[in-house]
Amino acid sequence: MSYKLINVPTSGQKITVDAKGQLNVPAEPVIPFIRGDGTGPDIWAASQMVFDAAVAKAYGGKRKIHWMEVPAGEASFQKFNDWLPQETVDALREFRVSIKGPLTTPVGGGIRSLNVTLRQTLDLYQCVRPVKWYPNVPAPVREPQKVDMVIFRENTEDIYAGIEFKSGSPEALKLRDFLKTAFNKTVREDSGLGIKPVSEFGSKRLVRAAIRYAIENKRKSVTLVHKGNIMKFTEGAFRDWGYAVAKEEFRDFCVTWDECQGQVPAGKILVKDAIADNMFQQALLRPD
Repeated sequence: MSYKLINVPTSGQKITVDAKGQLNVPAEPVIPFIRGDGTGPDIWAASQMVFDAAVAKAYGGKRKIHWMEVPAGEASFQKFNDWLPQETVDALREFRVSIKGPLTTPVGGGIRSLNVTLRQTLDLYQCVRPVKWYPNVPAPVREPQKVDMVIFRENTEDIYAGIEFKSGSPEALKLRDFLKTAFNKTVREDSGLGIKPVSEFGSKRLVRAAIRYAIENKRKSVTLVHKGNIMKFTEGAFRDWGYAVAKEEFRDFCVTWDECQGQVPAGKILVKDAIADNMFQQALLRPD
């Protein structure tokens, strides 16, 4: 694919994906990057040096990243009058692995979130966040060495679907009237409204990814965090679909809390759930 706004490096090769969905990473991959807005350029300048030094150290100079800048955000708008050029989306899709800095998104108005647009356009449904303490790093908890968890957050559904309407807008008033007429549900006239879609497909693939990660990385448990006690048909459904994946697809690897009554068989991963309020408390008091 040819590009007009992007300078593709003359050296390096693209990362590809095989039929099984595994990445094929060449010795000198081309990786697109979005410099970002605000503090983004400063962060990127330091980060690039760290990345390059880490690769050189880890592989003894046998591997190297060829960086390719792609336009997005405020700088892109000023230069090309486009917050997110189609070329950028095409390049991110073609080169498979990329990195971005923080992008400007005015709160309460203006352009739609570029982060949400990228996630939905490229179907980047997993937000994977390792949380781990490293020695000699200050921590607010008494036993930080017990903190070692990996968070899988849905990135394209739920509130991240970005379906919302401003208070007083024609869309909000129309939706409010529809809820009253069709379902006899009363919403204050001055309310902003958002829609929270949670699908079986989206829920199952997120939990599936989390369980696979747990298996591959020898984790002890997978916890489905939700607010099903309040939102039974969205959050509660997420929990139920998550358990279904564990039982139907990973029976040889997993056991649920109800099945083992807390006595986890050797070699099995415990799949359980927790109300979000309690999970946040336990993450501080009993992170292990």
